[in-house]
Amino acid sequence: KRKRSSELNHGESDILEYHLKISGIILDGTRCLIQEARRSGFLQPNSIDQFYVKASDKGPSNCSLAELCEMAKCFVSMNEREQKRVIDKETSDPEQVQLTCVTENNTNNAKMLTLMGQKYLFPPRSAFLLSDFSCMQPLLNYKKKYDIIVIDPPWENKSVKRSNRYGLLSHWQIKEIPVPALAAPNCLVVTWVTNKQKHLQFVKNELYPHWSIHGVVEWFWVKITKSGEFVIPLDSLHKKPYEILVLGRVQGNTNVPLRLSEDEKFSAIPDQKLIVSVPCTFHSHKPPLTEILKEYTKPDVECLELFARNLQPGWTSWGNEVLKFQHLDYFTVLQDNDD
Repeated sequence: KRKRSSELNHGESDILEYHLKISGIILDGTRCLIQEARRSGFLQPNSIDQFYVKASDKGPSNCSLAELCEMAKCFVSMNEREQKRVIDKETSDPEQVQLTCVTENNTNNAKMLTLMGQKYLFPPRSAFLLSDFSCMQPLLNYKKKYDIIVIDPPWENKSVKRSNRYGLLSHWQIKEIPVPALAAPNCLVVTWVTNKQKHLQFVKNELYPHWSIHGVVEWFWVKITKSGEFVIPLDSLHKKPYEILVLGRVQGNTNVPLRLSEDEKFSAIPDQKLIVSVPCTFHSHKPPLTEILKEYTKPDVECLELFARNLQPGWTSWGNEVLKFQHLDYFTVLQDNDD
């Protein structure tokens, strides 16, 4: 096996240059948060870290949601008139999942869904569309405008491509996502970006201008262990213990200064904010952002997650694996203390 050259290629050099700019901010900010978390008892310095133990993917291996979405393209036209399905009955009977339309749970309780013989939990006051990138029309026909849109695109990546884990999208395909049609005025858009600089520069310099998104800032999700250490050394050359979020607001007319009413004035979105947490052991599972983003939006907002793989109460979610981590096997039944 030929030894790898010690010289960094262009992409690796860009990552290193960016890392050197932000590593001090991440180190100092994370240290302060970890100290506070330890004082509050959220982290245990002497605990045994389990981060590197591979999580058992208990989900059903014989039920590929992405493949099901691919097959569903054949009968989209049959159900094109039914754009929305509402579950508003307070019943414990399982509901059958219907493809090609948005499904709502308008009750205050979680519901049970069945699809291809598998059971999924449907959170209260939430909605979803299970479809792939080419079948987003039902979401547009849903007629909702969203105040927060979180996007976690399947960025092109050589290692992911080799693993064939899921479909990847090119930059031009990501630009086709109809964010302007889904966004309410002053919508806060959050995009997860890998540490590859070409993706970060694409979002900031091409994608967000294309969507008329302004006031762009970067945040960092820093991943730590239960004892408060970085999951990977901060200066590792191969991987980084942080991921990047790019945030901005949709502005319809770029020639007119953005003016907000008193009710619509939000806190300015800070640059280089840190989110520090112990990550879920499931691959690419991001932390929920609802509470973090509250400060920067008005009350009672409509929220949308694109390329989601789980559902959240109060959110609309779309993706070709949107029910993946809602499978019943990922949940533990709590025992009633009275039993």
